[in-house]
Amino acid sequence: MNTLDRYLYRTVIGYALMAMAVLLTLGGLFLFITEQGDIGTGNYTAFEAFLFTLLNLPQQAFELLPIGAMIGALMGLGNLAAGSELVVTRASGVSIWRVAWPVGLAGATLSIAMYGIGEFAAAPLAQFAKRDKTVHELADVSFAGKSSAWIKDGNRILRVQTGEVDQMFGGVTLFELDGVAALASIQRAERISVAQPRQWRLHNLSSSRFEKGHVQAGFQAEDIIGSTVNADFLGLAANDPDLLTLRGLASYIDHLRRNNLETASYEIGFWSRIARIFAVVIVTLLALPFVFGPLRTTGAGARTVVGILLGVVFFLITRTIENGGQLFGMNPALVGWLPTAVIGLCTVAAIARTR
Repeated sequence: MNTLDRYLYRTVIGYALMAMAVLLTLGGLFLFITEQGDIGTGNYTAFEAFLFTLLNLPQQAFELLPIGAMIGALMGLGNLAAGSELVVTRASGVSIWRVAWPVGLAGATLSIAMYGIGEFAAAPLAQFAKRDKTVHELADVSFAGKSSAWIKDGNRILRVQTGEVDQMFGGVTLFELDGVAALASIQRAERISVAQPRQWRLHNLSSSRFEKGHVQAGFQAEDIIGSTVNADFLGLAANDPDLLTLRGLASYIDHLRRNNLETASYEIGFWSRIARIFAVVIVTLLALPFVFGPLRTTGAGARTVVGILLGVVFFLITRTIENGGQLFGMNPALVGWLPTAVIGLCTVAAIARTR
């Protein structure tokens, strides 16, 4: 890298970090405000709400990084264009693609950072925050290590699998007691969902009932049980694609396939997660046509607004395509990559047209 490359690289990275600091401050404040309604439930205090917000900041950083990269690139390169530094650079014979090289390298650095945050910080800390909030709201919940949570519900003891430990994923085990210490049956459900208030629908339910002198095994595709357990507890068994790492998503998809369960939403989440990481490079390069064109002489406020609008539009288009693709049964890889591929082609075309 020569001096110009390092200068452009540092400029984009520096402004992107400043943009992320502002976005995370606003996002954290908004999340903390939304937690105020839960303060006072069980042992959930204002300190726990603050801790919940703090632990969710890496997840917000992962989700906001494409927007932050775009704003940072528009702000940094826009300031250089407004000071005629980019104009002088182009006048000295440096092509637009040569300028794009350090800008794209800065985007690649941010995308690597996004991958690291998503795999090693965001998902584990968000899962821990969810568990910690639940255990404070429900005083009678106990956790066995990192893989399961237990609660007593009348003559039943419920165990839900949590997180992505040892490649074991969301499910519920029900231990039904006969009296104080006798075990009447054990039931295992692959998935659980809400049927109606205080009723839960168990899917793919295997059961072992202990009779006198023998054990009676059974299987039901679906069963409904009544329960006084708070929905927040049973929600620990749910696996949100946004709260799983790429490795966790791949393992969970394999787990669902082995059990002949629907995988579309998780496959879309898997490919979308990869595509969003690559999208950071693309949206960083997308700043170039704007700073050499309509935003060259505008102020920092206008460039920030444009960056936010472009980021929001990209987010909305991505979510719309993901939801529509799942609804119409489209190929998950196509659904996941389509928004990034489209904006990538538009970026290349826009840079090629820049003079």
